[in-house]
Amino acid sequence: MKLAVFFCIFCMFAVYSAQSAPLYRWVDSSGKVHYTDQPPPASAKEVEEKNLNVPPPDNDSLPYASRMAAKNFPVTLYNSGCGVACTNARDHLIKRGIPFNEKDAGAPEVQEELKALIGNVEVPVLAVGKITRLKGYETSAWDAALDEAGYPKSAPALKLKPKAPAKAETKGDEKNPATGNK
Repeated sequence: MKLAVFFCIFCMFAVYSAQSAPLYRWVDSSGKVHYTDQPPPASAKEVEEKNLNVPPPDNDSLPYASRMAAKNFPVTLYNSGCGVACTNARDHLIKRGIPFNEKDAGAPEVQEELKALIGNVEVPVLAVGKITRLKGYETSAWDAALDEAGYPKSAPALKLKPKAPAKAETKGDEKNPATGNK
């Protein structure tokens, strides 16, 4: 009996430790796809690192269409405080209610990522899924890409709980604000 309990506890820790390790997907020079828990060699192409220990974002409050679009075509905004264009780009995504990941192009690793995506370091850049990359901010082009990915055209309405009406208190000769009576 003690051996069975020990074995179960051991298995739980083994599974937990396996989940916390990063997983790498990469393509070798002959085009073969590899999945490993070890970093790929420098000659690897299309390297993707997956961290299985990261909890998913809290999208329960989003409408179904937004959740599906975010799952299939995640949105990333690359900026570096470039002024009006970056501010308008961020505001546009917020106004439409788009869940997005924002990356600062001032960081060297993000600059390398941008060079791989679009060939140079230019902001703002909108990445929708793994295919669509838009340089610069142009409302109609951004809307077209987000529409094609299935994102709603407007932000979801907030679900507000109605407030209970305030109770008016009457004291002596004071008037009741609700009725105007004493």
